[in-house]
Amino acid sequence: MDARDDDHERVREWIEGVPDELCTTPLVLAELDHMVPRKGGSAAARALHQDFEDGAYSVEWWSSALRETIAAARLYESIDLGLTDASLIALATHLQTTRIATLDERHFRAVRPLGDEDAGFTLLPADAG
Repeated sequence: MDARDDDHERVREWIEGVPDELCTTPLVLAELDHMVPRKGGSAAARALHQDFEDGAYSVEWWSSALRETIAAARLYESIDLGLTDASLIALATHLQTTRIATLDERHFRAVRPLGDEDAGFTLLPADAG
């Protein structure tokens, strides 16, 4: 959302080349709604809300999502993993994937998929090809 960000061009190019639908949680959308206006101003917030309206974000939330999100946050409380990041671990488990699109390597290199502590996550775009 911020063309001045050092990662902007790399992420934009990666997203444009992704053939798969990307999916997130409502907690991520809420965090975006909080961060985008603060970093990008009102024009960026309007663009984000338009993206929401246009269905640019596939959102998944299931009946046990909150319980699984809290369990992930508790499991990784020693690294201060918040509910938003924990919701992505729960989502990956729910979708049976180890692929997560994030620039937060500090947290996501340290965590593991729920129920498979031997596996790590593939972080995109960092680990893409």
